[in-house]
Amino acid sequence: MTSPLRPDDAYPYLRAASAGIRHHTRSLASPDAAPPQRADRGHLDVLHAHLTALLQILDLLAETARPPYPAAGRHLATAHTRLWQATSEVHSAFHLLPADTAAEEAEASACHPERLPEGPPVLTICQRHLAAGHVLRHKTTPTDFRPHTTACVR
Repeated sequence: MTSPLRPDDAYPYLRAASAGIRHHTRSLASPDAAPPQRADRGHLDVLHAHLTALLQILDLLAETARPPYPAAGRHLATAHTRLWQATSEVHSAFHLLPADTAAEEAEASACHPERLPEGPPVLTICQRHLAAGHVLRHKTTPTDFRPHTTACVR
């Protein structure tokens, strides 16, 4: 007979990802870090990858919560929409930072959804962003993006 997983053992990879983000945040904010690390395109590319992975988790959780618990599903769907907005802003910031190489410099000014960007990380972040946006457009309406405040319903 197997025992059920303890709550702290139920999601080891998610806990490890969260711990990694906390560690990275502490290392960036540490006064011992010399010189302070500035935001660069590679950094934002990795952060964008984390945000799009969170989008997928929230989408799945919203879909599974919605039938038995409609109110919880709506809150998760709203969180998904707000996270998309944050993801979109990180994508925009990526394109506003200076390119790391001369080859990237030509592509740095804007994202061109009508054509594929040349080379990584621009290719990676833009493809990831377009794919996430495609999923979002199938599940949301323009009114989902209105300003929203959520009151605690405990």
